[in-house]
Amino acid sequence: MSDPIGAQSTGPLRGLRVFDLTRVLAGPTCAQMLADLGADVIKIERPGAGDDTRGFAPPYMPGTQESAYFVGVNRNKRSVTLDIARPEGQAIAQQLIAQCDILVENFKVGALAKYGLGYEGLHEKYPRLIYCSITGFGQTGPYAPRPGYDSLIQAMGGVMSLTGEPDGLPQKVGVPVADLFAGLYGCIGILAALRHRDATGQGQQIDIGMLDTHVAWLANQGMNYLATGENPERLGNQHPNIVPYQVFPTADGHIVLSIGNDPTFKRFCEAFALTHLLEDTRFATNAARVENRQLVTDTLTPVMQQQETGWWVERLEALKIGCGPINKLSEVFADPHVVARGVVREMTHGSGETVKVIANPVRLSETPPDYRIPPPLLGEHTNAVLGERLGLSAAALAELRAKGVI
Repeated sequence: MSDPIGAQSTGPLRGLRVFDLTRVLAGPTCAQMLADLGADVIKIERPGAGDDTRGFAPPYMPGTQESAYFVGVNRNKRSVTLDIARPEGQAIAQQLIAQCDILVENFKVGALAKYGLGYEGLHEKYPRLIYCSITGFGQTGPYAPRPGYDSLIQAMGGVMSLTGEPDGLPQKVGVPVADLFAGLYGCIGILAALRHRDATGQGQQIDIGMLDTHVAWLANQGMNYLATGENPERLGNQHPNIVPYQVFPTADGHIVLSIGNDPTFKRFCEAFALTHLLEDTRFATNAARVENRQLVTDTLTPVMQQQETGWWVERLEALKIGCGPINKLSEVFADPHVVARGVVREMTHGSGETVKVIANPVRLSETPPDYRIPPPLLGEHTNAVLGERLGLSAAALAELRAKGVI
């Protein structure tokens, strides 16, 4: 399907049309990934209110009334205000969906069916439509009706029990990883469904539950439990299976030391006059060091405290031993490697101000992500999209606006 704005993209998903019924973070993350890769995404927002995250402020982006939160996950989308609770709004939604390849939504289970926008009804009408539902607990199971929130999912999914100091409180991760992973898994599911549709002509529903995706990325810790039947203990900044692989204090701060195997530990000991440790069976192998992690920590801590972080980084990097400073965000965004990789991009916002956004990390050699549409003002593209897609006249648009439909 061609599109005047979508056609300007060189991304691999150019020409695909997405009806975006998402808000807050998980769904918008999924839709922004599709948009960055070239899809034409129409973001449907409530007239007069919009996505909840428009109000998640301060901070606002400088010179604008847009929250930094909203700007972070809504670029490359066109905002259309539409009241889907009104029959006229539902009719417009149906006409737009009929032209779309993908619908992404994160309403509570069953909520869209009462507006005629549930999967079963739309699949019958538009069998090629790919319909991605992102909810807290998925479409089935005893918790399906419950709302899902990031911190709630982090708690129920186990990661909080693994995070924090051993004698401290359980801790959530400092960014909303449950939302983000759900959005990214949703995008992966959509890409797989597109491949299936290309082969068969058949669309399908993608059922993403935040709790499911959260359990899926428990990774080695989840597998450690399945292997032993024992709940892993909180280890603070230490690794459950590798030692030393943790934070150490230095003379002027802290450093992460990541020694992933025995040859690297040998190289570390030889470089810093610690060869006597190699003769001690408690240090000789990683398995032994894991069994004696407190001894290893207590032994290496005074060694690491003798020099400043920069001194350690310079020498450890020369030895190809994993290490790094613990950067504040000011240091992250000033880091020469981060700068060289173009991790921050600037876009001209609808307010006329230039806003900074964090770049898409997927680097494609032939069809890279692009940054063609800044995060939109509320309803910024309503007239253009409804005029272009549905042929609505200025008078018709004015009438709908007067009724509060758009």
